[in-house]
Amino acid sequence: MTHAMLKGSNVPLDAAAVRAVLCWTPGPGVPDVDASALLLGTDGRVRSDEDFVFYNQPRHPSGLVRRLSKKRVPEGLTDTVEADLAALDPSVDQVVLAASSDGDTFDRVRDLRILLYDAGSGATEPLAVFEVKPETGEETAIICGELYRRGEGWKFRAVGQGYPTGLIGLATAFGISVDEAEEAGGAEEARRTDGEAAPDAHGAAADTSASAPTTAIPAPPANAPAPPPVPPSPPAPAPGPAPAYGYPQSGAPQPAYGYPHGGPAQPGAAQPGHGQPAYGYPQPAAAAAPAPDPNFRLPPMGPQFVRP
Repeated sequence: MTHAMLKGSNVPLDAAAVRAVLCWTPGPGVPDVDASALLLGTDGRVRSDEDFVFYNQPRHPSGLVRRLSKKRVPEGLTDTVEADLAALDPSVDQVVLAASSDGDTFDRVRDLRILLYDAGSGATEPLAVFEVKPETGEETAIICGELYRRGEGWKFRAVGQGYPTGLIGLATAFGISVDEAEEAGGAEEARRTDGEAAPDAHGAAADTSASAPTTAIPAPPANAPAPPPVPPSPPAPAPGPAPAYGYPQSGAPQPAYGYPHGGPAQPGAAQPGHGQPAYGYPQPAAAAAPAPDPNFRLPPMGPQFVRP
């Protein structure tokens, strides 16, 4: 006999292995639905990430919980999870049966229901049926039901609890580790494809805006004659000893510092018979300059900002 389940109701199971079948009606604008299962311990959380059975990990390492291929049946599309309850490790206290929608919310999925079969008997009539309906319309993942231990046996409970955060939000709620660094790395790579330069070895972004063009220098032909040798440059003369401060340099005698230089006499010089007066002596007076023009005016200085 098939039990028509209401939300929150439960039913005992006599089957050692069960097959949970999600079924819905496809059509235009209806998102695809994927079945998944989580194996939980007594604390209500997974023991490891391997306890998550879904489309990217369709088989538990024990082989006792597995996701089968989707099928098209007269009632619509199906996605199935099988579980060998009698053989599961005693540390597994629950098996959560969930559904996730791909690309849209569950308010666009029509006739969603879960059917529970006895996988060992091959019976065509389900043990239980639960019509799954979203509560808010924003759900992208729903816990349809759960298989849980009760004494020495198992029971099935109709749940119908939704999550607006999709399959990832549902998985993290039960302790699945999601690699956030990988998601950030994917975002960073997307920004780089939009034109941002990748960081260099020191973590700074490489500047490609002002890179200088490179010019290729052609190699000489194989049969070209060798260039003539370049003669060596003559060695530079060794520097001589520097003269003492205030004394004349070698090669051109000059008077000591503070004395007049030799040379032809210039009119008006302080020392007759010498070219220029020594440092500290009065300079010759400059010739008198003509009187300035009284009508001369300096031009205006700087830029002139005049409004039209």
